[in-house]
This record gives sequence, structure tokens and C-alpha cells, in this order.
Amino acid sequence: MKENRKVKPAIRDILSVNAAKALDKGLHLMGRQGTSLPGKAAIDISPSILALLSSQIKEKTFAVCGTNGKTTTNNLLCFLLEEQGERVVCNRMGANMVNGIMTAFAQAADHIGRLDAGYACLEIDEAAAVQLFPLVRPDYLILTNLFRDQLDRYGEIDTIMEKLGNAIDTVPEIKLIVNADDPLSVYLARQSGHPYVTYGISEKTSGSGETGTGEIREGRFCKSCGTLLTYDWYHYSQMGMWHCPRCGLSRPNPDYEASGIMTEQGLCFMIDGHTVRTGLSGFYQAYNILAVWSALSEAGRRETAAVTVQQLVSRYHPQFGRGEAFIIKGRKVVLHLAKNPAGFNQNITAVLEDKAPKNLVIVINDNDQDGTDISWLWDVDFDRLSDESVRSITVSGIRALDLVLRFKYVGIPVKVEENSKSAVESGLAQSSDPLYVLVNYTALFEVHQMLKRKAKLCHIFNRT
Repeated sequence: MKENRKVKPAIRDILSVNAAKALDKGLHLMGRQGTSLPGKAAIDISPSILALLSSQIKEKTFAVCGTNGKTTTNNLLCFLLEEQGERVVCNRMGANMVNGIMTAFAQAADHIGRLDAGYACLEIDEAAAVQLFPLVRPDYLILTNLFRDQLDRYGEIDTIMEKLGNAIDTVPEIKLIVNADDPLSVYLARQSGHPYVTYGISEKTSGSGETGTGEIREGRFCKSCGTLLTYDWYHYSQMGMWHCPRCGLSRPNPDYEASGIMTEQGLCFMIDGHTVRTGLSGFYQAYNILAVWSALSEAGRRETAAVTVQQLVSRYHPQFGRGEAFIIKGRKVVLHLAKNPAGFNQNITAVLEDKAPKNLVIVINDNDQDGTDISWLWDVDFDRLSDESVRSITVSGIRALDLVLRFKYVGIPVKVEENSKSAVESGLAQSSDPLYVLVNYTALFEVHQMLKRKAKLCHIFNRT
């Protein structure tokens, strides 16, 4: 337990919290997404308010970083803690910059700036970690993976690793929880000089790729000596059983392992002799759940981690486009955020794990939040969507024509729609088969709201 601090907020701190709360309520009444503006207003009034509120967390603060899987890992950890009766501060909607995290703390505080929460689960953008870590002082950093993502914004992976390393150094007491199957994450943990534990999958599974496949491998070269890494097998991208034949850097034996992974009828696997069953689709979800298991164990909840994850993970429902499912006119519609080659390829795998006939909608924008460089589309294995179970593909978004060209090169016909709304409507009109929707950042909120509204109307209609 953290040292109990008696915090007496100043008048401007109280004003900042109430301004954030009022703005948050107003935005929601207007039907707008209020994830960052309230936090900005609070910080404008009281620049020290985030540090003040975060210092009131009684037990542990978890930071979740990494290219893919942050939101699911963070929200699942929060869900499991809350199901155990804990009060948790969490930026559930994935607003992971300073203002978004400030909004989450303002929502959790009372009107006089006091916070009654045992834990904080904070998804943190890698580029913002240097600014945020000294303010929220996480006890643990869960590092999911490191892939290439938005080159125009982040730069190469080396740049992100340097920024994360600098952020870690600002919190001397932090402990790292990293993916043993990712050589980049392991190297960063070792170089940090901080204590760390690892989690991973130590057996080849039905979803594991062969070493000779053409999938993009972001971390193919040893970060220590530059030599091409040797793999016994890949799970996907650079994740797998790896070692450096020159300097000896190698995948550590994980402190926490998953085994017996099956994905045919929802994800199912074993951890420490306990069976975990979930309706989540996609092999990569095993990593997210395993990260949560590791975090609970490291935070002094080892004796309850097994019971907590085993019993509760099946009740967790993905949120805000991370494999989120809707029922619209009796059919399943699944929404996935897909924003880089590694994530896109894993979402394609998740789609194809459903052997039933299906339709597909893909929406790609190139606004600032998406990354204006969309050359990564050529690194996605779209050719796999020639599978006979995919009955139709509709594309839309600002870069719809880039998608048309990309699919032309793999010989797959697609239909073009002017905007995301018409694309989803077109996908729903194709047949009564399930519909999968893959979008990047700025299309996510619009499509999510549309699907939620349609699903709600169908629910009301069915009840009446």
C-alpha cells in the first residue's frame, strides 16, 4: 500500500476539477466525445492538478504502453479489479495523452478535489510517457509490444524506444512487465536497469507462422549487436521463440506462461494449470489476458489472480472498437480498430477464424490522428482476404482509392462507398451474414456511434 497522503486541494484545484466535470457533462449532453477537452480545461486552470489527484491513489498505479493491445489490456485490468470491489481510475475510451488522462482523474474525483480510489489503470501513449510518468508515477509499466506505427508522427521504433526509456528513468521505483516473445520489449527492459518480469507463449501453436513467411518483422535484428535474429518459430510479426546467434541475447523463460491455446470456438488456453475461456477472438488476445494475469500477480494479488481471471474474463465485453460486437437486425457486427500492419494482420486472422460466410467493410483515413503516411497498407497481408468465407469487401474513407489499388494488386474486387456510413449500410445490405468492420482512428468514433445507435434501435424495436 502506498503512503497515505493527506491532500488539501487549493481553491484553483477545486475550480479546475469542477470546470472539467461541467465541461464533460455538457459535451455528453451535446452528444460529443468528451475525453480530452475537460482535462485540458482543468490543467489550464491548475497545471499541478494531475499530480495532485494521482498522488491520492491508495494502492497501485498501472501504466500500459505498447503499439497494439493497450486499450484492451488496460480496460480488462480495470474490469477485473472493479469486479473484485476495487475503485479504479481508468481512461477507458483510450484517450491516452495528458488531457485524456486528466479527464479520467477529474471524473473520478469529488467536487472538492478528493479521490477515493485504490488503483489507477492508465493507458499511456508512448510519445506522451516522458511527460506523464513524472506526474502519475506508475508502480508498474505493462509493455505489450513494439511495432512500427504512424511513421510521420512517431518516427522509427528506435525513437519510441528512446522515449520510453527516458520516461522509465523518471520513476526510479517502477517495475516493468514485458512480453518475452517480443525482442524489442525485452531489450528495452534489460537496458532500463529496472526490475522486470516477463510473460509469453512458449509453445508453437496452430496460429504460429513459419520462419519463411513474408510477414513484416519489425524487430528482426538484435538491438544489442545488429545481427539478424534466429527464430525457432513466429507467433506473428517479430513475436516468437528468438535468440541472437552472435551476442547471446535471447528470449527469457517467461515468469508467466500461456499454453494449450485454441481459437476455434472463442479463445481458450491455460495459465498455471487454470483454464481461461473467453468469447474474445484473435490469438493476440491471449497476450492481453496474460499481461493482466501477470500484473495482478505482481501487484500482490497472486493468490486471487487465478480466480479473478478464470471466473471473470468470460464476462468481459470488448469496448470501443476492440473486437466489440453488436447485434443489428439479428446479425452480428464486429468492430475492430486496425491502425498498423501488425495489428491489421492480426485482425484479419481474427476475421478468418470465423469460418462462417461474412462481409467486410474497411475504412481508412489519413487525418493527423491517423497518421498521414498510409504506405503501411502495402505491408498488410490483404491477399488472405481472398478466402471463400469473405463474400464481399466494401472500402471507404479518405484513402478509399488507395485501398482499391491495394486490393487490385492482390486480385480481390472491392466496392467503394463515399463515406463510412454508406459503407456500413452497404455491408449490412449485402446479406444476412455477419459483418466485420475494420477502421483506423478517426473513423472509429463515427462508426462506433452509428453501430451503437442501430443496435439500440433494434433492441427497442424487439422489446416492443
